[in-house]
Amino acid sequence: MAMIRIRPQQVGDAKRFFEILNHKDFIYFPVSIQSIEQEKVFLRKVVQDRKEGKALGCSILYRKQVVGAVGFRFHPERRCVGEIGYFIDRAYWGRGFATKALQLLEQEVFEKHGVHRIELLTLKKNKASQRVAEKAGYQKEGISRGVILHEGKHQDAYLFARLKPEERA
Repeated sequence: MAMIRIRPQQVGDAKRFFEILNHKDFIYFPVSIQSIEQEKVFLRKVVQDRKEGKALGCSILYRKQVVGAVGFRFHPERRCVGEIGYFIDRAYWGRGFATKALQLLEQEVFEKHGVHRIELLTLKKNKASQRVAEKAGYQKEGISRGVILHEGKHQDAYLFARLKPEERA
């Protein structure tokens, strides 16, 4: 697998993210951003959330080019739990980038932030994302009904989770 790395997201990533997320193949990822300026506003919030310790938004880089993102949001009442998510440019699907990015960010989350449990949601029809979760070591725990607003409807999603390795039973 090719080498990728992750780094904190920057407002300068807005144009690239807008291109990736507005591709016609992003049918499983709910996107409400309609312009590069809106993406910049969103990324300013991501940067602020990192400073405030609420979330960790990271860009995925391959050969110094942004090819996607992976992010983690701490649960507001239980900091030992949070949700992780990701997206990859269509041109890089099937190369293991999402799996590797998940592993890189979860390592940071487990080792530096005292997290015990990471949750991951995928739309039921998104088989590729489910394979990524499984390859990264997440276990399917069940269905979260109506949890994702997508295409104007509240849709069901599979809930996957991973525990901190030394704390698994």
